[in-house]
Amino acid sequence: GTHVMEGSGKMLVTAVGVNSQAGIIFTLLGAAVDQQEQEIKKMKKAGEITGNSHVSSGKHEGGENHHAASHSSGAEGKKEKSVLQAKLTKLAIQIGYAGSTIAVLTVVILVIQFCVTTFVIQGKPWKNTYAGDLVRHLIIGVTVLVVAVPEGLPLAVTLSLAYSVKKMMKDNNLVRHLDACETMGNATAICSDKTGTLTTNRMTVVQSYICEKMSKTIPQFSEIPSHVGNLLLQAISINSAYTSRTMPSQDPTELPLQVGNKTECALLGFVVALGMNYQTIRDDQPEETFTRVYTFNSVRKSMSTVIPRKDGGYRLFTKGASEIIMKKCAFIYGHEGRLEKFTRDMQERLVENVIEPMACDGLRTISIAYRDFVLGKAEINQVHIDNEPTWDDEENIVNNLTCLGIVGIEDPVRPEVPDAIRKCQKAGITVRMVTGDNINTARSIALKCGILKPNEDFLVLEGKDFNRKIRDNNGEVQQHLLDKVWPKLRVLARSSPTDKYTLVKGIIDSKATVSREVVAVTGDGTNDGPALKKADVGFAMGIAGTDVAKEASDIILTDDNFSSIVKAVMWGRNVYDSIAKFLQFQLTVNIVAVIVAFIGACAVQDSPLKAVQMLWVNLIMDTLASLALATELPTHDLLLRRPYGRTKPLISRTMMKNILGQAVYQLTVIFMLLFVGDKMLDIETGRGVAQAGGGPTQHFTVIFNTFVMMTLFNEFNARKIHGQRNVFQGIFTNPIFYSIWVMTCLSQVVIIQYGKMAFSTKALTLEQWMWCLFFGVGTLLWGQVITTIPTRKIPKILSWGRGQPDDIGAINLGDEKFDPDSDKMPRSGQILWIRGLTRLQTQVTIPISHSHDAHHSKSACS
Repeated sequence: GTHVMEGSGKMLVTAVGVNSQAGIIFTLLGAAVDQQEQEIKKMKKAGEITGNSHVSSGKHEGGENHHAASHSSGAEGKKEKSVLQAKLTKLAIQIGYAGSTIAVLTVVILVIQFCVTTFVIQGKPWKNTYAGDLVRHLIIGVTVLVVAVPEGLPLAVTLSLAYSVKKMMKDNNLVRHLDACETMGNATAICSDKTGTLTTNRMTVVQSYICEKMSKTIPQFSEIPSHVGNLLLQAISINSAYTSRTMPSQDPTELPLQVGNKTECALLGFVVALGMNYQTIRDDQPEETFTRVYTFNSVRKSMSTVIPRKDGGYRLFTKGASEIIMKKCAFIYGHEGRLEKFTRDMQERLVENVIEPMACDGLRTISIAYRDFVLGKAEINQVHIDNEPTWDDEENIVNNLTCLGIVGIEDPVRPEVPDAIRKCQKAGITVRMVTGDNINTARSIALKCGILKPNEDFLVLEGKDFNRKIRDNNGEVQQHLLDKVWPKLRVLARSSPTDKYTLVKGIIDSKATVSREVVAVTGDGTNDGPALKKADVGFAMGIAGTDVAKEASDIILTDDNFSSIVKAVMWGRNVYDSIAKFLQFQLTVNIVAVIVAFIGACAVQDSPLKAVQMLWVNLIMDTLASLALATELPTHDLLLRRPYGRTKPLISRTMMKNILGQAVYQLTVIFMLLFVGDKMLDIETGRGVAQAGGGPTQHFTVIFNTFVMMTLFNEFNARKIHGQRNVFQGIFTNPIFYSIWVMTCLSQVVIIQYGKMAFSTKALTLEQWMWCLFFGVGTLLWGQVITTIPTRKIPKILSWGRGQPDDIGAINLGDEKFDPDSDKMPRSGQILWIRGLTRLQTQVTIPISHSHDAHHSKSACS
């Protein structure tokens, strides 16, 4: 099968999707690719076995080509990372370095302390039992590493994107490519179509110019000279797709339904308004009798149909953009239907007095004309033929036309569009209209939408003027010339799909701004495919869009409505905010847990937080927190900020203020409990118990429980990342959040009261629980104090994830399609670093727990 580029017709559909011929081919292709990959792997493995004995011959017989192919393959496999992915990669590497450093430092200090105390101060000789102490120190270090490295980041991103995509369906956004969702959060420019996107695509004829009579309403058919009226009815009824029609609505209070091309439906509605029946004319002239059809496209901007005349010869009907059809007209029906020559002066007057005023009212002007090819004697506006004309010679066929009239078609602006465009402008997004309509029509609609405002110094250009400004003498597009045009351009009228692609590519490639523009584009036609592909986010129309446009797009607007794009921006920014909330929460836990483990290990030769407890905290802050914080619904406040930008750090100074502020509070509380908590609560101390082989203590259980309580209550603080004071605002709109929070609290109660040896806990009294809750609630009060501190006092160096995403390049941190046996290209240190940390975490989690349980079992036995 193939994609239909243009034309019209009827077809019987026998299969769709994977059952169609194209679907079967795609299925077979997928199977063939998998089989080919397996064969390549086998060949490479076989080549490795015999490779050492054929090194020299292999090089001479094409070893260089093989290397080039491998390099090319590797390059093709790389996909440019999105802005969010790049920033997260950079942040993960930064945190990984910091966490690994502290983990190594912890182990080194513990080992040195042990050696100095045992062998130097106490003067004891080496015993095999000391190996267990060294392993315990190593486990503490690995535990610090497990907690420090943010392996929950990919989960948070995936959850947030998947949740957003599901919800966006309800907002009429069908997301085809997952990363397009977060890319829209960075959008700085939108190049939008007019018809159907900014307007309702519910077209009606509201003005007409027939036989030198201008009508602001629909005229009576009897007022039109009969010979002109009949030709006009035939031209509209026949020169249109027969699939286009108007149908009465089931509800008599509603307007008739329009099926098919909306412009043609407006013209057919004009026929009905004149009191005539277009279907009768179509029945007398079925489609199979047509001699030739020149279908509408963006180049022609017109449609023409040739039918045989009953008395011999042919008749050509044409409709299209007024200024284009006018140039092809040599005659016009004047007052009372008299045929007149259509001179240059008359054309200019008609444009000035009829077409431009209609366009300035926001109407699309369509001219209707015809031409007769006769075998016998020809009238002044007819052409004599002896044989059938050469229909392929379109330029001469569709020429010397006779103008029947001009109609003004109203396509009202969608009532919600002006407000949506205002929101975009407040959000720092520039909206540009790219349309094929007349420049005056486009300007009028742009003013109604709010794209243009009176007395503003912005450019409104036609396609030909746009090309003249951006091309050199050789007709080549020059970026420096384009950079002078696009920043002020707001409306591009009478443009072709090529003009749209040139504009989009020019904005994306421009170096005129500090950071690269992120461009979203809407399109519905087959020729819009290149622009949709080139754009950072391509929006195809779900109703009016062709299959080619949908295939090239990232998101499909199921309602063809511009306001749905604004919702996509909200969801895109919400993804950023959700990840930022998760990071704000997780990094606070990271900092506190790592420092507690480090200082505790150095001060009391044992971590107050045991390995299995740290893993429970890790579960809270990774899996459960990502699920809770990544499912927040977007608010309209998201549109009051400018785009995040490609260079803006992922962790802002406000977030770092919250992270460090909460970390200071939590560390103060934990160290207070560690060193004086036993006296304050009048309980047995837990310090030194592990070295003596003792079991769990209430002292260290209180520390663990207080830490978890502070972490859970800080989850409320983490919901706000821009300095808002009301951390509970909108909490009941997210049942996932409070359900997970309550479930985690209940789980913590069970762990504390009944965990015993498995979690190194000892049941607490009600009074001790109250102290833990008191310190937990204190994080909310402390959060209000932190909010009062001016953010500008925080140095910029404390913002993480800063810099151009391009610095990261196209690093692929996942393991998909990675074959360690066949991969010959050297991998970067960053990839190896993150892979190593991730694999180490998964490999040590179970041994840590096993070792912890074994240690307690041993203690219990002794």
